Amino acid sequence: MQSFRTELENPIIEKDIIDLERKIKAFRDGTIHEEKFRSLRLARGVYGQRQPGVQMVRIKLPFGKVTFKQLLRIADIADEYGSGNLHLTTRQDIQIHYVSLDRTPELWAKLEQDDITLREACGNTVRNVTSSPNAGIDPDEPFDVSPYAQAVFAYFLRNPICQEMGRKIKISFSSSDKDTAYSYIHDLGFIPKINDKGERGFKVMFAGGLGAQPFLANAVHEFLQEDQLIPFTESVLRVFDRYGERNNRNKARLKYLVQKLGLEEVLRLVEEERMANKVKTYKIDLNTVPQPQPQPEQAFGKVVVENEEHYQHWLATNVIEQKQTGFYGVYIKVQIGDIKTDKARAFVEAVRPYVADEIRITQNQGLLLKFVRKEALPSLYIALNKIGFTALGFDSLADITTCPGTDTCNLGISNSMTLAEVLEEVVYNDFPELIYEKNINIKISGCMNSCGQHGLAEIGFHGSSVKAENKVVPAVQVMLGGGTVGNGIGRVAERVIKVPSKRATNVLHYLLNDFKENNLSQENFHQYYDRKGKDHFYQLLKPLADLTNLLAEEFVDWGHEETFVTAIGVGECAGVVIDLVATLLLEADEKFGWATASLNNNAYADAIYHTYASMVSAAKSLLLDKSVNSSTQVGVIREFDNHYVETGEFNFGQSFSDLVLQINKNEPSEAFARAYHEKAAKFLNDIKAKRTAELAN
Repeated sequence: MQSFRTELENPIIEKDIIDLERKIKAFRDGTIHEEKFRSLRLARGVYGQRQPGVQMVRIKLPFGKVTFKQLLRIADIADEYGSGNLHLTTRQDIQIHYVSLDRTPELWAKLEQDDITLREACGNTVRNVTSSPNAGIDPDEPFDVSPYAQAVFAYFLRNPICQEMGRKIKISFSSSDKDTAYSYIHDLGFIPKINDKGERGFKVMFAGGLGAQPFLANAVHEFLQEDQLIPFTESVLRVFDRYGERNNRNKARLKYLVQKLGLEEVLRLVEEERMANKVKTYKIDLNTVPQPQPQPEQAFGKVVVENEEHYQHWLATNVIEQKQTGFYGVYIKVQIGDIKTDKARAFVEAVRPYVADEIRITQNQGLLLKFVRKEALPSLYIALNKIGFTALGFDSLADITTCPGTDTCNLGISNSMTLAEVLEEVVYNDFPELIYEKNINIKISGCMNSCGQHGLAEIGFHGSSVKAENKVVPAVQVMLGGGTVGNGIGRVAERVIKVPSKRATNVLHYLLNDFKENNLSQENFHQYYDRKGKDHFYQLLKPLADLTNLLAEEFVDWGHEETFVTAIGVGECAGVVIDLVATLLLEADEKFGWATASLNNNAYADAIYHTYASMVSAAKSLLLDKSVNSSTQVGVIREFDNHYVETGEFNFGQSFSDLVLQINKNEPSEAFARAYHEKAAKFLNDIKAKRTAELAN
């Protein structure tokens, strides 16, 4: 278990992993509270599974980029520590399931040997920064957004301002106005622009989100200069950390903060934070994500494609021309996002001779290969076909996105993965002409929380249940009319009707037959849906919602043999609130220790933020003694004034608010950092003395 300490070269990463190992031991010994431990492990990519005693480990891959060597390393890890399966996610991550908690530090250490991290893949942090998978090769892109996505990932990894927020923040970069990274449903979505002066910048979409209650993002900048990308994002995260909800996790997203305070007020607070930012401008290093090198030109011997018709369909649905003349990108459709490790190894060996050493995971759980020469396409097709990786219709109606649902997720209500497989069969068998239809997407989630992105699909399903004959029946909520319009504009799917899950195949038949019969020439699904209206689809599908004629098989969910029961666990998508007095005081001490270390390392901005966080934690601990549990950091500060300063129990010569909120009224200088740190030290000592006295009485 200790061997990784000599194998890792980066002391920061080594400290992270050792800390996780120690915290696991403390949790096992009963010396660390379960809720605190849960928050800590989530921020390190370790997520509780539906099955007791095992974990899902999420690997954070910025904008979905992975090399051959890294993919092979992940496959080895999945064999050694997990179930031998790689699951590709809608945030361009890879997940490994059925991992023992005690083995996660060792697993992490082995991944880091190939520069792969688990850090902040889950929890109340900045989640994986996504981008259009074809960034860098997209003929429509003003410039490659990959270095910008990398810069945001690197700048905020381990950054004090976003380690324990009220909930997660999701960021995306689209490569062009086609907005294939879905800026409109992100907390921060960036679309590249070039202004009249030839300068680079971004259109900024703000406070979008899916989940059970979707919000479309607001356009808050039509053109944000590229050197303001990091400072603006930093200011947003500081505001969200301070003002965001922390008790009710259902309201703990940036979209709800905007709903509560108003967009104008939130943007005013964002501007107010700029003084305290670590940086006022930030030049992006455009060399951090170099284009991968194509394979050398070579003579490919004559090859015979056995099924020429299939090959031509594959070229039409899975291959794109790059902006680099003479090169092609090849998309791989991966059903339900699952790749067995033996398949992953065979895949790398199959494609290695023909493509550049860079794979991108796509938001619809597929893969993109780059820099394939035209003359190599037949050979690549044959190699992929031998291992079953030439399924037609990438990102079409036949390419269904799904989350794991009840297979492994605590929050899953009904099955989504088997349902996706069944619905794809419907398309291939009954509507084969629609494998070319890329303006209709089907997306499925196991619950209303939209991990499968059902809320932005033209045809969406999410897991649910209905009651009939005094039993619970697995069901799906049918949602229609969502999707991307472009340039930051999107549509949220509307809830139309709920039907038993086993009738989802009939739902798809009804919808596609109606679309084929009634859509006008050149009319896309959005136009067809708007023209017909929601009630048309409700009436169309209403017979399928009739529960008076249920068959015995409809009480059994897809992929199961037993009668359906709802079994929803505690979700861990955003961690939990820690509200024990002793835990909060320990947390305050720990944060103050980080502040001291940062100060000693001349990292003044980090020291200031750790100092601020330690004072808020300490103040909250005393408020809990008075049964006051504020749901935001700014609320804690206000209530401490009300209950301790105005009563005379604490005297700072000013309000606690004025003391603590100096953080956003001063530049992060050495002088301010040291003065602020000194005042915090006195405050923490006073609180400990008060607490000791109270316990003695």
